[in-house]
Amino acid sequence: MNITRILLPVDGSRFSDAAADMAMDMAERFNASVVLLHVRKTVPTGLGQPNANELLEYLTKSAEVVMAHYRGKLDNAKIDYIDLVIGGPVADTIANVAEVEKCDLVVMGSKGKSNLEGLILGSVTHKVLNVTACPVLVVK
Repeated sequence: MNITRILLPVDGSRFSDAAADMAMDMAERFNASVVLLHVRKTVPTGLGQPNANELLEYLTKSAEVVMAHYRGKLDNAKIDYIDLVIGGPVADTIANVAEVEKCDLVVMGSKGKSNLEGLILGSVTHKVLNVTACPVLVVK
C-alpha cells in the first residue's frame, strides 16, 4: 500500500490526540501529507437571526481552538498538511473529504467527545468504517 495522503479527523478528545500521534508517525515514515479535518455541528436553518450568526460564530471559534492544537503538533513535526473545518454530518463528511482529497488512509480515534463513553467503538467511528471507501485505522 502506497500512502501519500492521510486524513486525520479530530475533535479534541484524547482519542483524537492518539490518532494524531499515529498519523504524524505514519506521515513521517511514508513521507505523506495530512488532511487535518474538524467537522463542526451545523447551524439549524430555522434558528433565525441574530441567533444563527451567533451560533455560527461560537462553533467557528470552538473549531479554531480544536484545530490550533493539532496545527501546532503538525507544525512542530514539520509535516505537510492542509486543514479544513466543515459543517455537516460527521461520518458522511469524513467519507466525502477522504474521497475528494484523494486520501489513501483515514486515521481516527476509536471514540470522540460524545456521552457514549461506555461503547467499545464510537458511533461515528463505526459509521466511518462502513461508509468510507479507503482504509480506516482506528486508534485507541
